Parts: sequence; C-alpha cells; structure tokens
Amino acid sequence: MNMVKSLFLAGILAFTPGSVSAQSAAPTPQAVGAAPAEAGTESAQAAAPAASVMKPTEGIGMPQSGETTFQEQFADNGRYALWFHDSVLLPIITAISLFVLGLLIWVMFRYRRSANPVPSKTSHNTLIEVIWTLVPVLILVGIAIPSIDLLARQYKPAPENALTVKVTGYQWYWGYEYPDNGISEIISNMLSNEEARKRGEPELLGVDNRLVLPAGRPIKLLITGADVIHSFSVPAFWIKEDAVPGRINEKGFIIDKPGIYYGQCSELCGARHGFMPIAVEALPPAEFDAWVLAQGGHARGAAEAPAEAVAAAAPAANAVQPATATN
Repeated sequence: MNMVKSLFLAGILAFTPGSVSAQSAAPTPQAVGAAPAEAGTESAQAAAPAASVMKPTEGIGMPQSGETTFQEQFADNGRYALWFHDSVLLPIITAISLFVLGLLIWVMFRYRRSANPVPSKTSHNTLIEVIWTLVPVLILVGIAIPSIDLLARQYKPAPENALTVKVTGYQWYWGYEYPDNGISEIISNMLSNEEARKRGEPELLGVDNRLVLPAGRPIKLLITGADVIHSFSVPAFWIKEDAVPGRINEKGFIIDKPGIYYGQCSELCGARHGFMPIAVEALPPAEFDAWVLAQGGHARGAAEAPAEAVAAAAPAANAVQPATATN
C-alpha cells in the first residue's frame, strides 16, 4: 500500500510542473493586449500614437446579434457586391429552390404507384430536354456577367494619387506603416475585455492603436505577412485579402464616410488567431491631415510639412488625439 501511495504522489509531482507551465503559456483574451517580447515591439509600442477619441457607432462597421446578412457597406465594391447578392443571387436561388420543390411534390403525388399502376413508357421528350439544357445555361450566363464584373472591380489597381499604407500581419497582431507620410510602423494589439468596455469598444474587436485612414480619398493597402499567412478582412468595405510572407497583395478602395469599422484576421494563423482584430478609424480629410502631422509625418510628396500647416493643424490634431497614451 505504501508503495502505491508513493507512486501516486510521484506521478502527481511529475505532472504538476508541466500543467502549470502549459496553463501559464496558454493564450487568453485578457493577455493578448501586448505583443510578444521576442517580436521586438516594445519600442514600437512606446512610440505608437495614443488611441483616438472617436467612438464607434452601434450597428455601423461591426457585427450585430442575430444578423443573417452582410453588414451595411461603405465602399463602392461593397455596395455593388451587396446589390449582386440581394437583387440577383437571392431571387434566382429562391426561384430555383421553389421550382424544384414544386416539381418534387408534383412527381411524388402524380406518379406514385397507386395513381400509376402501369408506368409510362416514354423515353424522350425533345422539348423538355432542350428547355432543361438551355434555361440553366442562360441562368449561369446571367450570373456570370455581374460576377466577373465584381471580380474585375476588386482587382482594379488603386489610382496613382491613392494614400499608400503597408499592412503587415504578425503572430498575433497587426502593423501599419505610412510610407507616403513618413510614419513608421504602428503596432495594433487587441484590448482586454475590461479595457474595451472602459473605452466603449466592442469586446474582442477593440484595439489599442487603430488603422487611421481618410474618408473620401482613394486608399491603397499593401498587405503582407511577417511569419505565416494571415488575412486582412474588413466586412464593411468588402475587403478580405491574404497577408502572405514574401508577397505583397494590393487592395484599393474609398471609404464613404467617417466612422469606426471593425474586422478580423480571417485565416487560421495559429493559437491566437481569434485575438488579432482590425479597427479602422476613417477621419474627414482635414482631420486625417492633422493626425498625420501630429504623428510627426508630412504631406505626401513633401520632405516635411510647412510650419504654417503645422500651426494651422495643431488645434485639429489636439482634438483628434488625446494628450496621453492609454496603451
């Protein structure tokens, strides 16, 4: 009996350290507010701008409880895709489903054994065969035209005057760099649930540093990955683009109006894949220019912003950016 007890205690002692270390290493939503130390992001976090003061609008740019369709769209491609889905695909799918259901019910009752003791010997009907071949072809052609048009729109390059922002996916956070404005990479991590509630952000979607973009101006995102494949996805803009290491994928769009729009990584990228959200803050053009100057950046194509522009933008910059960081 003593030998059994000794073996039992030895087993517990051998197992306990491993379980404790595994629990301490396991990622949790509350622990993902800081980037891994080995990624070398502490200095970047210290230099990152403070969180903006713009508050999200309930029901805009975020998922809703009980929602069964796409989010409201705030970019041209998104509105076109939503029209294609709601006005073309849904009616066709509904009509085909009801037609096939009606045929099945009719066949079940019309040609059941009790109603047809002697089965029909008909083997061909040229008219019906022509119809059931031609109609599906016409339906597919009708769907293909707007579908191909949507694909072409999504891969259309951004104009030359578009604001360029480099988006990099890391395990497990995002980095945003503004090469046109001379702003180095800003690291964006998910807020803890407690901090998100404090700031009025939706849980699991709020971040410490948002991707700040201008509304009403063309934008070009250069999307890549630093380690594994991620996917940059913002449903309200109809954007979902893979972030592949060693490759640059481009996505161009224009945001209709200012606001906060949320997204997430949409590619399984590791243990904390579900904890690397995206928060886009779309500012009016003048406020975006002020934000750029407040970060020490400059207007596109200028080596440095004129002193007059800095002085004029200072009040707006103070309105956009809080005095202290809250990371």
